[in-house]
Amino acid sequence: MGTVFSFDVRMAADCDGARMRAGLVAAVASLHRVDEVFSTFREDSRVSRLARGELTLTDCGTEVAEVFRHCETEERLSDGWFTTRYAGGLDPTGLVKGWAVERAVRMLASSGAAAVCLNGGGDIQLYGGPWRVGISDPLCPGGLVTVVEAHDGLAVATSGPAERGCHIVDPHTGGPPAGGVASLTVVTPGLTQADARATAAYAMGDRARDWLEELPHTEGFAVTMDGGTWQTRGFARHMANPDRPNDRAA
Repeated sequence: MGTVFSFDVRMAADCDGARMRAGLVAAVASLHRVDEVFSTFREDSRVSRLARGELTLTDCGTEVAEVFRHCETEERLSDGWFTTRYAGGLDPTGLVKGWAVERAVRMLASSGAAAVCLNGGGDIQLYGGPWRVGISDPLCPGGLVTVVEAHDGLAVATSGPAERGCHIVDPHTGGPPAGGVASLTVVTPGLTQADARATAAYAMGDRARDWLEELPHTEGFAVTMDGGTWQTRGFARHMANPDRPNDRAA
């Protein structure tokens, strides 16, 4: 998937160490498998062969079918701002990394972990807790704009050009998002949804805040190009210090 993954796993007091190690090996293997199956950069991946018409969705197996079902749901909810089809291609990567990370965390939880933080290229799935996740300041490398706190699992996904340049486009025009923000963070229970919704919201630009407010169990936080911030009404309950004023807040 072209990025770095890091694991922070806390074992329960009665957890069997061998079982936990086996779960970690299986979780890592599952991430490698997702790359093999879904990578758009691999000519022999199932998704690449699906895009070329060499396979049908049924031929691709249950994993691919599951991911595309999630993609269809997010495309419908976002009115097409999240999509696997643009520029003549077929690309589920705006969701599949989050799905893969969330699945790997479930594997670790079933192996006896008391708490897990799995970070896939800056998108994070938490299980158990407590955890504190810093949201990077896209306009000040090395700085934080806020901190998210979780006590019983949460997913945090951020989209924007700060790390990789402008890699998210307006699917309706194929160009950069109009009125885009410097970064947009979405918080949901699961990273499958958080990953896709952060992608869609960043592509929406000025429309994102109203859309996020309408979604259940979904909150957002954005840093604007001029250094201000905005957040959805419920985002404060996830913040480590919700009562402390943000000196960058718009």
